Amino acid sequence: MELEKYILAIITTNPAKVAGGSPIFLCHSKEEMEFVSANLEAILDGIAHGLGEELFIIVKH
Repeated sequence: MELEKYILAIITTNPAKVAGGSPIFLCHSKEEMEFVSANLEAILDGIAHGLGEELFIIVKH
């Protein structure tokens, strides 16, 4: 069995909103969170999705 869709990373400014097995990146501001998300998206060859004001995920489709 091969995974086709999975979460590569979680980026947040609110650590209370996240837990789990994916790498979690904590940021101090929304601007930093957007910067980290854009860079990880390119580095990991994934897609960034905003799930609110305090949370982004990078996924592989």
